[in-house]
This record gives sequence, structure tokens and C-alpha cells, in this order.
Amino acid sequence: MRSMRSDRPVLLKTSLAVFVLVAAALAAGPTRYSVAKTYPVGGDGGWDYLTFDTGANRVFISRGTHVMVMDAGSGKVVGDIPDTPGVHGIALAPELGRGFISSGRANSVTIFDLKDLHKIGEAKTGEGPDAIAYDPVSKRVFTFNGRGHDTTAIDAASGAVAGSLPLGGKPEFAAADGKGRIYVNIEDKSELVALNTQTLKEEKRWPIKGCEEPSGLAMDREHRRLFAGCGNKVMAVVNADTGDVVATLPIDAGVDANAFDPGTQLAFSSNGSGTLTVVHEDSPDKYTVVHSLETARGARTMALDPNTHRIFLVTAEFGPPPAATAENPRPRPTMVPGSFKVLVAELSGK
Repeated sequence: MRSMRSDRPVLLKTSLAVFVLVAAALAAGPTRYSVAKTYPVGGDGGWDYLTFDTGANRVFISRGTHVMVMDAGSGKVVGDIPDTPGVHGIALAPELGRGFISSGRANSVTIFDLKDLHKIGEAKTGEGPDAIAYDPVSKRVFTFNGRGHDTTAIDAASGAVAGSLPLGGKPEFAAADGKGRIYVNIEDKSELVALNTQTLKEEKRWPIKGCEEPSGLAMDREHRRLFAGCGNKVMAVVNADTGDVVATLPIDAGVDANAFDPGTQLAFSSNGSGTLTVVHEDSPDKYTVVHSLETARGARTMALDPNTHRIFLVTAEFGPPPAATAENPRPRPTMVPGSFKVLVAELSGK
């Protein structure tokens, strides 16, 4: 009887520990993804960034010289926005009923109506606008100009240019914190810059330690953490207030986009080598790689639907590269005509 009584606290402690682990796992929810659908949408042109429209359940897809608009539920193309040479990204201002497209070769932004997709106007930018982001606090759209090494701020309501700011290097992707700051990766310096969206002044500049050539960027606004996709095959998690790198996680090669889902506390890296890395935020300073999903070669950019937790990725089939020339000594593989497709990754379980 004594031995049974002496074991009871140990058993209670063990049971409590198991209960806590199970509860934590249940709270975390499903973390594994699978490619549930493939939409063979075809069409001409390469691709870059994607943007999800939560209000209309659509995906905006940049296609070289035009923007393809796809219904997220059916996979059908429901619209097309032409005449956007060198398009890279799409930003949406739903409260204004407007969208904005960065046209890299035209050094401009196309402004369009979110309902019927017709062109409203155009604004000039610095050289080579690439990533584009809308800040709801200042109600300004920011283009990040790769060749100009600067950013252009545009008043979203009027379309007028509000100003510009040099960035001291080649900007890549950006993320707004919803409090009047935008963060942008400086790819060639491996830095992160924080901008005040109302004063158009640089507030912070930090090196991203352990990260080389950052491209994709996403943010957990609640916990003030940034997720940078790095060319040396890591995801760097950065404290948005101090600039400290609190974690680095392994990813695969060719990252060009990152995302964060506040509903599941999952961060993502879409890798051109053909995988999607899924990372769970255990706490603001602790992260775990929970899944590496095989997608398809070339699927390096993505858009997240925060309502359904689905992820949309795009790629195509590739043929052999053309012969090398003096002007193009390392040509890329050629895209097979009509092979462009959208992959839909969905949560599938633990």
C-alpha cells in the first residue's frame, strides 16, 4: 500500500505532462499540407508575384505584360488587365475599391477598379518598380524600385505621387505592420529597412544576421515578427522592433516569397526548387519546421487565403534552354507554351 501511495504523485505528474502535450498539439491544429488541386490555366507570359483578394475570393497573377485574375474557388480565369509591361506585383486597397500594379519596364503603376478591373489611371515611379505594397494607415501605395534603389509613395485615393526615398541598395519584397511602418528587404546588402509611411523617412536599418540576399518577406503583426526568405536557404525570423534575428530555419533553394497565417501560426517559404517549407510559431522566439511539401519546380511565389488557409502557387513546364550567347551566357530553360498552372495547397492533417 505504501508503494502505491508513493507512486501516485509520479503518475499524476506524468498524466498532467501528457495532457499538456496533447492539449498543445490540439491547439496548434493541423500543420501538414498537400497539393489538393491543379488548375491548368495556360496563357502567355512568365510570372512573378501573386496577390489574394479576400473580398472577392480571387487571385491576381502577374504574367509578364498583363495580370490574370482567377476565381479561387473554380480555378477559372475571370478577368485580365492588359498593358502592364514587366509587371511584378499587385497591391489592393479594398476600402478604396482600387488595385495597383507595378510595371517594371514602364517605370509606372497602373491603377485599376477592383470591381470591373478597368484602368483608372497611371502614376510614374522610380526605375524598375518591383514589389508593391499598400499601407492602410497612410493610405499610400509604395513601389520598391529595383534599378532605382529607392521607393515611390503614391496617394492611393488620388493617384498622385507623394514622394520618394532612397534605400541605399536593391529593394526586394516589403511588408506593412498596420501601424504606419513598412519593412523592406535590401537584397544586395542583406539588410532590413523600416520606413515611416507618413513622414517618408527611414526609421531603422538592420543587418539580417545569417541571411544572404533576402527576397520574400512576411509579418506576424500581433507578435511583431518578420519572416525573410534568404538566398542561402534559410528563413530568418526578425524582431520588428529591435532588428534581432531570433531564429533561422532551413528551407530549400530558390525562395522568392514568404507568408504568415495568423489563424494557424504557420509561416511559409515557397521555393523554386519545388517545395513549400511550413514553419510553426511555437512562441514569438521559438519556431519549428513541421513540413516540407513537394510542389513543382519553378513554384517560387505564392498567395495565402487567410480565411481557408489555402496557398496558391504557380509554375509551368520547362523545355531545354536555348544556346548560350555572348549577350546571354547562361540562358534559362524555356517555358512550354500553354503549360502554365496554379497549384492549390490545403491543410490535410497533423
